[in-house]
Amino acid sequence: MTTLEIKSIIENLPEYYSPADEDLIQRAYLFAEKVHEGQKRASGEPYINHCIAVAQILADLRVPAVVVAAGLLHDSVEDTPVTIADIEREFGDEIARLVDGVTKLDTLPRVSRSDTGAISAKDEQTERARERSRKAELANETLRKTFLAMGEDVRVVIIKLADRLHNMRTLGYMPEDKRRRIAKQTQEIFAPLASRLGIWQLKWELEDLSFRYSEPDIYKEIAKSLAERRSQRETQVTRIVDQMKALLAEHGIAADVSGRPKHIYSIYKKMYRKGVPFELVHDVRAVRVIVKDVPTCYVVLGLIHTHWRPVPGEFDDYIASPKDNFYQSLHTAVMFEDGNTLEVQIRTSDMHENAEYGIAAHWRYKEGKSSRDENYERRVVYLRQLMDWISDVDDASEFVDGLKTDVFGDRVYAFTPAGDIIDLPAGATSIDFAYHVHTEVGHRCRGAKVNGKLVPLDTVLKTGDKVEILTAKRGGPSRDWLNSNLGLVRTNRARSKVSHWFKRQDIDQNVSQGKAQLERELRRLGLTDLNLDQLARDFNYKAAEDLFLAIGIGDINTGRIVNHLALAEKEAQRDPDELPAYLRDGGQADSVTFGGEGIAVQGLKGLLTVMGKCCSPAPGDEIVGYITRGRGATIHRTDCPNVLRMKDRERLVRVMWGEPKSTYPVAVRIQAYDRDGLLRDVSTLISEEGINMSQVKVDVNENKAVFDLTLEVGNISQLSRVLNKLENLPNVMEARRVKPG
Repeated sequence: MTTLEIKSIIENLPEYYSPADEDLIQRAYLFAEKVHEGQKRASGEPYINHCIAVAQILADLRVPAVVVAAGLLHDSVEDTPVTIADIEREFGDEIARLVDGVTKLDTLPRVSRSDTGAISAKDEQTERARERSRKAELANETLRKTFLAMGEDVRVVIIKLADRLHNMRTLGYMPEDKRRRIAKQTQEIFAPLASRLGIWQLKWELEDLSFRYSEPDIYKEIAKSLAERRSQRETQVTRIVDQMKALLAEHGIAADVSGRPKHIYSIYKKMYRKGVPFELVHDVRAVRVIVKDVPTCYVVLGLIHTHWRPVPGEFDDYIASPKDNFYQSLHTAVMFEDGNTLEVQIRTSDMHENAEYGIAAHWRYKEGKSSRDENYERRVVYLRQLMDWISDVDDASEFVDGLKTDVFGDRVYAFTPAGDIIDLPAGATSIDFAYHVHTEVGHRCRGAKVNGKLVPLDTVLKTGDKVEILTAKRGGPSRDWLNSNLGLVRTNRARSKVSHWFKRQDIDQNVSQGKAQLERELRRLGLTDLNLDQLARDFNYKAAEDLFLAIGIGDINTGRIVNHLALAEKEAQRDPDELPAYLRDGGQADSVTFGGEGIAVQGLKGLLTVMGKCCSPAPGDEIVGYITRGRGATIHRTDCPNVLRMKDRERLVRVMWGEPKSTYPVAVRIQAYDRDGLLRDVSTLISEEGINMSQVKVDVNENKAVFDLTLEVGNISQLSRVLNKLENLPNVMEARRVKPG
């Protein structure tokens, strides 16, 4: 069976392949068959079948023979004695480089920076949680390094996509948790990558397969609905195609008209986006019209709109305004004679090649092309920009998050004063714009004009905005730009450039700055007794000083640490044994029960709990219970002065946060220079953050104002965010949580 499959590939190679090309593919197959001898896939089939399947996908894209050969060899260096040097001796430098680019990387030195052996046995639960985090980081780092390797040659990207596609086709043999993880990664990273490169043939199947395993119930429901009506739909489409051919022929237009299959994931996206059931999705029935040139596209559009009534809001002109992956076509939907909608795509044959094969279309029918392939060149430029950004990103989680938002998310298009278009992720600010123009422009950015008006640097840009960046002659970025709570920098590309700038500064200065930032944030939140060495190990750093350095150079921001503390408390709510070591003081309880106010009381059942008004504990605080006479337990922060002064220490019981209330009261103090409208601005900001202000007290002495507020917050992350924003109001000197007593 295997030999027949490789013969089938060779028999269906592109016309421009030479006998030498066919010989190369045959030799690559024989080499791969030998090195994978005895190896099995999870399905139980010979491993060589995977290599052949990848080669078949590549051959169908009509890529050069060296790429098909590299597809056959792409796993030869993994789990076999073969080296890249062996590949180079047998097949030359070009194929060796392609194989090397796709080969999975086994050594991942940046993932674990901590000495795990230094963790004591009593922290075993914390280590289990950390191990889960490390596994996720390993997956992210593997992905980051894979993309870095792909950046050297665009053909490596295509091989990797073909490899991922066949892995998705055989994903059913994997355990369910692994299926869901791989499907999610494919849906978020690889399918959008295929889309950005315009390879629709790979994109739609990657989307459908990942959807099948990530949302199996919804997938089956849509697939069933499609299957039930397939025969009826095919009959209808045949009749529609015949009518459209007759209409165009009547007006002397030569065109290729065909039914266009709709894929399950695209149907689901339209259902989800429009909030409609399957029956109301317009383009389950769809046809495509291919004509000779652009003017004819618009003539055909006019004829169709004259003959059938167009559906309002369903026309898109991607010829005049191509998509960001350079896709071009006219899209419309009309009300057909049977009263149901029909989607129509109209394009030229060149547009069709570009739409179906994207960057791979560069090699299709290559012999007949002598002019520059501008679509190919634009896509290569895009890929180079992507890899340039990746090379600046050391943190694997940041890289994966950046792919989802910066690379594959929604886009906005702003203009420079010279009229150049800057393609940005949705939500980008003026600083993001500056860094996309040039790194030095970003570093020296001090202000911005949008559409001729000065705006704050955190202003979110919209498509069509004309942006002028105001720069200083010298200087660098501000550390505040790395504070995610302030929203000054939204894209990972810009954030990595800022971080890279700080990495070049003096190490001692960065450690000092990082320590000051973290201690200030923790002090402001009232979290002053944390074990910082243990906290550092939770982020895979050996000691607190390493964590300070990472903060100082921008590898990690304090907002992420605050979020981690909040998440640790949430994990402890589900499993008290998972309470991190830096938030507990040793000893294990026999049992845990939940009292009032969402407090888990260890060793006692049905105990009433009330929150101490003297210190107003909130989720994320270290807490302790004090058994009262006849009133259950009062919950205090562990650093509450009343607790420290208590003589009856035997009444203190260990407690932790359980299922939280929606909000908790927290005392906050704001110190500011008084001005008109200050109270209004404070109140408006707090309201916009979705926080209720239950008490307000304002004291004004000469020109200084002190606000004592009680805010109803959900967690420490929310508190941190609102304190950051309050401190950035004009005239505000400090906003912090009030210490007890």
